[in-house]
Amino acid sequence: MKKCFTLIPILLIIVFMVGCQDHTSTTNIAKIHSHSSQKEHHDKKSKPNKIQEEKNQKEQLLAQAKFSAKQYDYQKSITLLKQSDISKDVDILSAIDTYERQMKNLVTWPDNSQISHLFFHSLIVDPSKAFDGDNMTQGYEDYMVTINEFKKIINQLYERGYVLLNLQDIAKLDKKGKMVYQDIKLPPGKKPMILSQDDVSYYEYMKNDGFAKNLTLDANGNVTNTYVNEKGKAVQGAYDLVPIVDNFVKKHPDFSYKGAKGIISLTGYNGVLGYRTSESGYGPNSDEPDPNFKKDQQQAKKVANALKKEGWRFASHTWGHLNAQEVSLDLLKKDTSKWKKEVEPIVGPTDTIIFAFGSDIGGWKQYSNDKYHYLKSQGFNYYANVDASKAYWSQLGPDYFRQARINVDGLRMREALNGENKILYQFFDVKQVFDSLRPTAKKPILYKGSSNNS
Repeated sequence: MKKCFTLIPILLIIVFMVGCQDHTSTTNIAKIHSHSSQKEHHDKKSKPNKIQEEKNQKEQLLAQAKFSAKQYDYQKSITLLKQSDISKDVDILSAIDTYERQMKNLVTWPDNSQISHLFFHSLIVDPSKAFDGDNMTQGYEDYMVTINEFKKIINQLYERGYVLLNLQDIAKLDKKGKMVYQDIKLPPGKKPMILSQDDVSYYEYMKNDGFAKNLTLDANGNVTNTYVNEKGKAVQGAYDLVPIVDNFVKKHPDFSYKGAKGIISLTGYNGVLGYRTSESGYGPNSDEPDPNFKKDQQQAKKVANALKKEGWRFASHTWGHLNAQEVSLDLLKKDTSKWKKEVEPIVGPTDTIIFAFGSDIGGWKQYSNDKYHYLKSQGFNYYANVDASKAYWSQLGPDYFRQARINVDGLRMREALNGENKILYQFFDVKQVFDSLRPTAKKPILYKGSSNNS
């Protein structure tokens, strides 16, 4: 009997342990089942997400290819699609086929010497400030264009089939250093042209005269302008040529050939892009040191990088806005060295020089003088002067390319209106463009003669 009582606790312990094991097993099974259900639910949930993600990636890829194709860079579009991970997708294959067929329909521009080049200065935002009757009014009237005029001009250029391209699209140096024409392939009816803007420095003398203050970056890193409005408040927006063209090309990508926009021609004595970056003018050892000198240099460089990314090119306009024809070779050398020291570190190297005052370093025959040999040794392969007597002029030298530009400004438009020079009518209707807020719009145009101040 005593033996039986001894066995009872042992049996109870065994029963308890077995019960615990059963409970643990049940719990583990429940956990496994729960985990399996969660995983199954997660897989079901993530599968649609993955499908949507792949769909979004494909749409983005097709959109990128479409944008490049609209800018006549069909090869870029085709390569982008063929090198993608989904190159065998039916929609991708269809797009490739479409772009290959469209590329075959392009025609080569017949004569690269027959390409026009239009240029502008800073655009007038507020005509009431620019044309307020002070000693700057006549200069602004002669050499500037208002924002309203410019917007009408680019609309008409687009409607007439013009397409923006770079000088390097016209001609390039080959491996032997010889300048050779490049094939420019466009749809029938499209016409290539070059656009440039001079003196994009927002000079000190322009302050409070109705112009933008600088080129800057908005919160998204896009190039825009700062403008101080009539209330004295600094606001951002498209208040000059560059962001206006950028916005226009976003809406009309076929206005740009392979992403080209235009040339920004810079001096250096007042800094660049609206920033007082000149060390000799604003640095710590200058006559009037600017406390924001270093910050201005840093910001200007950021803006310049963004501009290049958007398809803009830079050119020298000489550091001191010199007349290259009249100055000595020694002064030209000193000025070029200054440009390379103060401007090039901000905008990067350039192979283009656009001469100030519409001047040149030689006549219409091929360059062969000391000034040319010096500038060539400094890396300049592209040269531009001013000649509005014809729609286009250029010269393909052995190792350089030279082109004449047409100044679009108050002088040239008044000449067109009074019948002295109708060259601008090939590009836009001057009567429709001419701003009614110009002083000369309010009285008969009696202007005679012309001038090239670039």
